[in-house]
Amino acid sequence: MQEMSGTVFSVDSETLGSVALNREVRIDLYVPPASDFPPALLLINDGQNLEEMGLLAILSDLYGRDLIQPLLAVGIHAGELRKREYGIRAEPDYLGRGDLAGAYQAFVLTELLPFIYEKFPLNFSQRSIAGFSLGGLSALDIAWSHPALFQTVGVFSGSLWWRSVAQELAYYNDDQHRIMHQQIRKGEFQPGLRFYLQCGNMDETRDRNGNGIIDSIEDTIDLMKELEAKGYRLGKDIHYREMVDGRHDMETWGRSMPEFLQWAFPKNNPGR
Repeated sequence: MQEMSGTVFSVDSETLGSVALNREVRIDLYVPPASDFPPALLLINDGQNLEEMGLLAILSDLYGRDLIQPLLAVGIHAGELRKREYGIRAEPDYLGRGDLAGAYQAFVLTELLPFIYEKFPLNFSQRSIAGFSLGGLSALDIAWSHPALFQTVGVFSGSLWWRSVAQELAYYNDDQHRIMHQQIRKGEFQPGLRFYLQCGNMDETRDRNGNGIIDSIEDTIDLMKELEAKGYRLGKDIHYREMVDGRHDMETWGRSMPEFLQWAFPKNNPGR
């Protein structure tokens, strides 16, 4: 178990042999100190990048200043087939990417969570999942598909453009061919599910419809419109952060992470 000087969290790494994914999966467990309150649980895709982000220091700082609830964070390392394992379970994209998203969800639900529950036999106050870029799309799909399991989801520069046909085709239509938007449109309102959506003005330069708004921001705003049409409320169920200087990198997402953690796991409302 790794513990850094001046931190209150420690990091414990484990390797799980996954039948669903037919590979070994490394996970990093960011463990809080003992507390009178049961901790919340946060799963994070692309766990291999969390050391670069400085998550250990972020958690320790917020917890040390009494700004977040006790929290067990689990970083799930992506494998070589990341673009196949991350995606939307119901439908691969137009290039066939995401075809193993169902297997990845099976790993999370039937292998990872039981392992965590056995290692930490606790009554978690809430369960959340988060991710960056394609990992953010994966996190959103998992939470949307399993609202009884996950109460909050964090999507940092999510790959919400994920589409069923190439945008270069003459008949491509945003309203018809963005897969996650369609999943939400076809779904039902689930009380208690909350969404943190972050993107940056420097995420990319693409602007497919030439309206002066980069695609990542437009895709995120359109997704929020779909959520609002279902009954979710911006400012309460949905928190949107648009970073003027935000790029598509871990440094940007690391600057947004403290806000997400305080929004999702506020100290003044344990067990939310």
